[in-house]
Amino acid sequence: MTNAAVAGAGARSTEPVGRLSGHVLLTGGTGFVGQAVLERLLASHPDTRVTLLVRGKAGQGADDRVRKLLSKPVFKAWREALGREEAERVFAERVSALEGSLNDVGELPGDLDVVLHSASTVSFDPPIDEAFATNTGGARNLYTALAATGTDPHVVHVSTCYVGGIRKGVLPEARLDHDADWRVESDAAAAARQRMELRSREPGVLRTLMAEARAQHGKEGPQAVAHAAEAARVEWVKSRLVLAGRARAQSLGWTDVYTLTKALAERAAEELWGAEHRLSVVRPSVIESALVHPAPGWIDGFKVADPLILAFGRGQLPDFPGVPDSVLDIVPVDFVVNAILAAAATPPAAGGPRYLHVASGASNPLPFHEMYGHVREYFTANPIPDTPGATDGMPTWRFRGDRSVERSLVQAERLVGAANSVLDRLPSTPRTRSWQKTMGKRKRDVASMRTLSDLYRAYVGTEVIFDDAEARALNARIPADRPDEGFDVTRIDWPDYLQRVHVPAVTQLMRVFSRGRDRGAPTPTSAPALPQRTDVLAVFDLEGTVVDSNIVQQLLWVRQSEGGNAAALGEAASIITRLPAYLAAERRDRGEFIRTFLRRYAGMPSARLTGAVRGRYTDVLLAHASADALERVRQHRAAGHRTVLITGSIGVLAEPLAHLFDEVVAGTMHEEHGTLTGYLGAPPLVDEARAVWLTRAAQHGGYDLSASYAYGDSVADLPWLSLVGTATAVNPDARLARQAMQRRWRVVEWRRGGVSRADLLQS
Repeated sequence: MTNAAVAGAGARSTEPVGRLSGHVLLTGGTGFVGQAVLERLLASHPDTRVTLLVRGKAGQGADDRVRKLLSKPVFKAWREALGREEAERVFAERVSALEGSLNDVGELPGDLDVVLHSASTVSFDPPIDEAFATNTGGARNLYTALAATGTDPHVVHVSTCYVGGIRKGVLPEARLDHDADWRVESDAAAAARQRMELRSREPGVLRTLMAEARAQHGKEGPQAVAHAAEAARVEWVKSRLVLAGRARAQSLGWTDVYTLTKALAERAAEELWGAEHRLSVVRPSVIESALVHPAPGWIDGFKVADPLILAFGRGQLPDFPGVPDSVLDIVPVDFVVNAILAAAATPPAAGGPRYLHVASGASNPLPFHEMYGHVREYFTANPIPDTPGATDGMPTWRFRGDRSVERSLVQAERLVGAANSVLDRLPSTPRTRSWQKTMGKRKRDVASMRTLSDLYRAYVGTEVIFDDAEARALNARIPADRPDEGFDVTRIDWPDYLQRVHVPAVTQLMRVFSRGRDRGAPTPTSAPALPQRTDVLAVFDLEGTVVDSNIVQQLLWVRQSEGGNAAALGEAASIITRLPAYLAAERRDRGEFIRTFLRRYAGMPSARLTGAVRGRYTDVLLAHASADALERVRQHRAAGHRTVLITGSIGVLAEPLAHLFDEVVAGTMHEEHGTLTGYLGAPPLVDEARAVWLTRAAQHGGYDLSASYAYGDSVADLPWLSLVGTATAVNPDARLARQAMQRRWRVVEWRRGGVSRADLLQS
């Protein structure tokens, strides 16, 4: 440690802040602030060695995770200054990993000089049990493990300015004044999870969730319904735990469960460590991109204000319930890092915790309306491509207040919900799919506004100012020859920082994320090139995809072929009398409908059916077949792919097209003495049954599903379309169209008709 640290200099000392030395334990080292702290330790405190408490993740051990940190952008300038090989050597020599987490700290080193605790949840509104486990429970676990070592390091506990809760006026740099018991609240939060899990399994809740899942996913099959119901149950639990956290926090005087648990984590730190040891509590306000170090605009992921900024830039926020003259208290990340390390180098006396606010509101306030003005000016001059802001101008906020904005938001939610419900019931056409796309974007915009409004209104409407006298006094002790290690917020020129540094940085980050996720790219419309391969399947649904028909029409065509128009009309009249029963079966299960309807073939001689199919039925079927579909089949065959025609009906009805494919997968009907009984030989091959068949066919035949193709028209096809690398929605129904757009699948309109017997002979 430095001489200043050894002497136990207080925050009001005039002695210059020295360099850190010795063994430093850092939590949260893979996070935004933690990465920047580690970089600064390596660059400016050469006599330190750092241990990071890190848990393994996704098959990657703690050592690997720490080693890969060196490739992060935060270390770019340091790597280049030393050279890659020297940087790797120094990093390996000075930085090590300790496998563990805040839930399972394990045994800590016995020679620690400084502990920097910066790990916490990154969400404002997590489920109550998760927030307490990470923030409050994590602090308890860390300081309990630290006490077990018998050592006396100086602990810097990184908190947040917003631990003061819902209040007005000045919040001093001091111990919080509240009566909340962190142990009792932590136990209650853990118990809330158990209660909600039990409630979610009650029959009434499960019946409701199953009914909703069946309505949305019934045509995809029973497993899809079950999976959707279970996902809904998990979301049911989570949403209620989020509400429980918000309600409990507000009932105790905090804005949300994040600030509540951070406040109680401070109390745990004070009781478990600060009562007898050296403890500094550093409270940053809203942390954003770096002003200077390691590079202007450096940021790792989107932070608190950034979703709000980007949503505005995209034209998604026509208004916002902020108080225009409230102070939006933000501070660059390098100022926070500098304050943490300056505090670490100047420990207070044992038993007397010291508190520092790293905030701008008291010394260099940024009113919310000025931030809005700077951001609006930036996006007006630099619109985000492919957004309303690029052509229509940026929204003008009128700051109408919470109630007015809330009324508008509720109305928008209702209108969007009603519009999407109507679109799901309309026939799917290019025009209705265009409407779906527009309303899908509108739904996302409204949901984004709801989320941002609920989460941020407390932060852009606050009337609290964070006193920073102690922080300013500590900053004054930074030596003049180390200006980039200071944290004087009066140096920040807000228009310059927002328009030249921060907003460009988060906009660039958005573009990087968009490229990585292929967001914003148009849904592919041109047919993908077909590579020459023999381990690829190309699977085509018959009804609605290759042929514009269904099993009802096929039966009418059979009757017409064997008995003329009169027979077909008689069959149609008979079908109409049974229509309610058929529709009910269709709603319940596609397979049940097929079994029920195909009973109408009972009593027909199989030879008569074959003759009807080879007669006029073939001409009618071909008149409804798609020339585009058959051309695509030819292309797949030319590329060496195995082409498959699949139908939930009986195979004889697909016979006119069979020779165009390598295989036809269809059902069969039981016969007695050459007469059809109406009973199928096996369950219909629909929805999930097709997915099972496709998986087995690929395994047994050695086909690569990730390189294979599938073509379907109904949301019932979703289970098997999802298995292949290239799925195409052909003239899709509304629900499949919506799913295809969300999944970036190709959506096509294949021409109906245009095929003759002569075409078949040429194929």
